[in-house]
Amino acid sequence: MEEIAGETDRVVGELQKKVKLPGFRPGKAPAGLIRSKFSGQVRQDVLESLVPKALQRKFQEEGLQVVGTPNVRDLHFHEGEPLRFKAEFEVAPVVELGEYRGLAVKYDPPRVQAPPHDSRLQAHRHQTAESVNPHPRPAEDGDYAVVSLKSLAGAEPPVEQDELTLRVGDPDTLAAFTEALRGMSPDEEKEFELNYPEDYGQERLAGKTVRFLMKLKALRRKELPELNDEFARDLGDFQNLGDLREALKKTILGEREHRSQEAAKHALIEKLVEAHPFAIPEAFVDRQVEMNLEQQLRGLAARGMLDPKMKIDWAKAKESQKDQAAKDVRASLILDKIAEREAIYATGDEVDREVQRIARQEREPVAAVRKKLEKDGTLRRIAGHIRTEKTLGFLFEQARKEAE
Repeated sequence: MEEIAGETDRVVGELQKKVKLPGFRPGKAPAGLIRSKFSGQVRQDVLESLVPKALQRKFQEEGLQVVGTPNVRDLHFHEGEPLRFKAEFEVAPVVELGEYRGLAVKYDPPRVQAPPHDSRLQAHRHQTAESVNPHPRPAEDGDYAVVSLKSLAGAEPPVEQDELTLRVGDPDTLAAFTEALRGMSPDEEKEFELNYPEDYGQERLAGKTVRFLMKLKALRRKELPELNDEFARDLGDFQNLGDLREALKKTILGEREHRSQEAAKHALIEKLVEAHPFAIPEAFVDRQVEMNLEQQLRGLAARGMLDPKMKIDWAKAKESQKDQAAKDVRASLILDKIAEREAIYATGDEVDREVQRIARQEREPVAAVRKKLEKDGTLRRIAGHIRTEKTLGFLFEQARKEAE
């Protein structure tokens, strides 16, 4: 009762300083008048202050880790009587760890038997190739055609590009473009129709038949460098072509090792989730759903596949993500518990290296990047990600690897 009276006096005092009533100077209106004239606001302000405090005390007494905002109901608040109410809330689950060391997982150490590094060498040749304009002639497979493109019918809004580069005969070039370009000469124009596939990336063109006017503005062809010791030295710190081949072999082996370990770690997570079927608060799942959807949208935007006009059924999208989100949350809670038991944490040096990497990538001073990451909470997430990766590495090291 004393707490209620004290809080009421405080609220009334605050209102006295703010409100203006006829016949009274600011701050001089009687407290009794304030109580009667602003009784609704006084009641609301007192409740907004006392209810959270009462809940927090109870949570601390019971040792409860509450998730989300409690739902307060059956509120009983009358003058001269104690404040009473009921609250419904979710609590963070208590994770009782089962066995996590020595889990069986399918894993075969990768090997490089055939020379797949030859295809990597060819990729480097194409990357370092010089682009030349061939003597005037018709376009043929392998040429890079610089064209202007304008839709005449079938596309709404119309398609118009002043300069587009297409590789004639390339698997990534739509067949209709290749067919139209073969035999064309620079400055020649041609009309043709293109039937876009139903699963085409741009929704406004998928499944449509569009008639185009295309002009071939220029032809270019790549001249590949000769595959020899000089080529190897130009690529980096290699004495000869043999050194380059050996380095590529190690790189490919490292990539395969990473993929194989990631697959094994994913299998370990699946086993742990299946072996720990505890209840998860809806608030955790809802937050994970939003994070997953945001990540997917950022991925689409980065690849230029996010249409601003695209209509998204958010309710349907969120519902479709719930099962995976629940698995993600359960996995995260289990890994956190394992990390806590095994005393696995991100070190300051590990976090610093990641901050420096981001600074180099964004070409900004390290101090400025760190300040920004601290402000938006990313630095904490970086430390959490490093801890998770180290925990997964620990589980993989402890696992019983079985040949597939």
